[in-house]
Amino acid sequence: MGARLAVRDVSLQFGGVEVLEDVTFTVEAGQIFGLVGPNGAGKTSLFNCVSGHYRPSAGSITIDDDEVLGSPPATLARHGLARTFQHPALQLRETVLENVLLGAHSRLPGGAVEWSLRLPRTVRSEKALRREALDLLESHGLGWAAKTRADELSHGLHKGVELCRALLMKPRLLLLDEPAAGLPHSEVEQLIETVRRVRDDDITVVIVEHNMGLISALTDRVVVLDHGRKLMEGSAAEAQSDSRVIEAYLGKDAVDDAA
Repeated sequence: MGARLAVRDVSLQFGGVEVLEDVTFTVEAGQIFGLVGPNGAGKTSLFNCVSGHYRPSAGSITIDDDEVLGSPPATLARHGLARTFQHPALQLRETVLENVLLGAHSRLPGGAVEWSLRLPRTVRSEKALRREALDLLESHGLGWAAKTRADELSHGLHKGVELCRALLMKPRLLLLDEPAAGLPHSEVEQLIETVRRVRDDDITVVIVEHNMGLISALTDRVVVLDHGRKLMEGSAAEAQSDSRVIEAYLGKDAVDDAA
């Protein structure tokens, strides 16, 4: 079952600059939830707080009622959290399969000594995870690239590889940071179907995205951020018609013209 995420009064400061201020929202288990807002709104900073890359200066973040504020990414993985990045962080000289297998680190049994000794249990686990990684690549149309070096693939395919790597972690909560950035329209349509399949596998999904077509097609609810503050929460349709959101994206003149 997907995980429930609750963000309560989260604030973040860098050198006295308020990046996030008292942001609060809840993502129910099984939802596809969107974080939207203009450039500089604080969306990725909030993602970094949830995923353990930043430590908020105040607030609470819980996954299924377990407090995880300030937990490192390795601990959050054990709570079922995985994420992708706006710019995929792949090992470009390694093969696609080797990159996907990096997502298995939280599922490996035993410690470093056991793995260095190549005990039977570790060998069996490695073989099973390799099969699982290959199956993921096949199901996402990337089976042909398993033995190809990552630096030989396009940006759009890098995003697919990173998604497979995140899914190999068996997440219950998946954070997607601008998954449609740089993709042509045909690949955005394919991405929409992929994210729907992910949710159907009982994974809660939270998306940071500028592509409002994707947000409208996918999300159950959205939160709009502006200058580090929560501007509104509701459906994507409500956000797109909200005068505060229009002003944040396009300026006050756009609101006046629409009136």
